[in-house]
Amino acid sequence: MLMAKQEFSKILVPVDGSEGSMQAANLAIGVAARYGAKIIAIHVINVNQYLQTLGFYSISYPDTITKMVNDAKQEASKWFTEIQRNAEQAKVEVSTDVIDTPLSVVGGIVNYAERENVDLIVIGTRGRSGFTKLLLGSVASGVVAYAPCPVMVAR
Repeated sequence: MLMAKQEFSKILVPVDGSEGSMQAANLAIGVAARYGAKIIAIHVINVNQYLQTLGFYSISYPDTITKMVNDAKQEASKWFTEIQRNAEQAKVEVSTDVIDTPLSVVGGIVNYAERENVDLIVIGTRGRSGFTKLLLGSVASGVVAYAPCPVMVAR
């Protein structure tokens, strides 16, 4: 059986600062360099769905939520800087995004992948949750199950 050659032009890499997610980002950079693809590094913040509805009605978040989102963006910018530095050395284009969503982290990643028409998601096996004995983390497992495109899981 002949398989069609897979082409990748847009690769999504969800990061949470964990060693696994940063390894996934480095793997994605290697794949992107090989295929001439662009990388989108994202960090997903789960915001309580009831508070999120305030945003739909143009009501600002309570200060505690705004602070949480801003703190997460600031922390993510450190990870994004490292990814961008590594990608620059490999001559790979990178864009970054922090998403706050009432969906689960999995839902946020899958929806983003659909919306941006990504060709591949590269994700680490385990993130910050710390369940080191699990073979595949719950986020990675959920993304594998629901992604609209191929998923590469980095160990």
